Amino acid sequence: MQTRTLGTSGPQTSALGLGCMGMSALYGDSDRAESIATLHAALEAGITLLDTGDFYGMGHNELLINEALRTAPAAARERALTSVKFGALRTVEGGFTGYDGRPNAVKNFAAYSLQRLGTDHIDIYRIARIDPDVPVEETVGAIAELVEAGHVRHIGLSEVGAETLRRAAAVAPISDLQIEYSLVSRGIEEAILPTARELGIGITAYGVLSRGLISGHFSRDRKLAPNDFRGMSPRFQGENLDRNLDLVDALRKIAEQKGVSVAQTAIAWVLSRGEDIVPLVGARRRDRLTEALGALDVTLDADDLAAIEHAIPAGAAAGDRYPAEQMAHLDSER
Repeated sequence: MQTRTLGTSGPQTSALGLGCMGMSALYGDSDRAESIATLHAALEAGITLLDTGDFYGMGHNELLINEALRTAPAAARERALTSVKFGALRTVEGGFTGYDGRPNAVKNFAAYSLQRLGTDHIDIYRIARIDPDVPVEETVGAIAELVEAGHVRHIGLSEVGAETLRRAAAVAPISDLQIEYSLVSRGIEEAILPTARELGIGITAYGVLSRGLISGHFSRDRKLAPNDFRGMSPRFQGENLDRNLDLVDALRKIAEQKGVSVAQTAIAWVLSRGEDIVPLVGARRRDRLTEALGALDVTLDADDLAAIEHAIPAGAAAGDRYPAEQMAHLDSER
């Protein structure tokens, strides 16, 4: 497994990480046995970075990772790194009501995550979205106290803009910024990515396949389950979906010429953006994981990159990456 290092202060990880959210929530029903098998397969393949959130299935995802690690070979378990997001407030019905970044809340969330994960430390801890009522300095300061106490190893951030990144980094070392980055979500390139590089902060890129939209497996006539949040995502709606899948068709031609899959091409593009970027793949099944791992063997030369840029230029995607009410929570979009 190829490796990369998260910033100047973060850990060395596998070049690909596994985003585990879909094993518990938001993409329709999941198969617990297949999820555990996929986690085991990822660990066996050398993936070390497991990304989760305490609000994914209201703790379900952390318990799933706990089970997978407990039943994995000792060597794989010891190599695994847990990246945990916290702060989202949920309702019994599954709704989101805001974010809590108060210092006491940070430590409370961490205590529950440590219990569910069955570990004595979290490798990277980050608030999922900035609490608008709490200065980021206070939230990061609370995580820094958890680091000092040995409960957390590294501090991360999620979906913050360049100014917030600077403010946070002035409080304590930040290992990485987790943010959406893909061929159809390139907003970080203007200010956020250069700022992260200036500050020595790595990027863990989620949504590298735009929630399956540019995986090559999504079709115009696909019917989404009622509990699949993509049914409310602007990029999966009506004319937006048609336009976006036209972009995928253009990418497919390039992938076919190279003898690889659309998903592998899209993941390889993110890998090509820099050694300081670690893509998170959201595979829920072993076959999708195997496909994603194949991206590590794809080399994109200058001609390939130019062809991809022509097929999907920056800003070509139709529709926002989240519904309007969720976009409002993104410090990175301000």
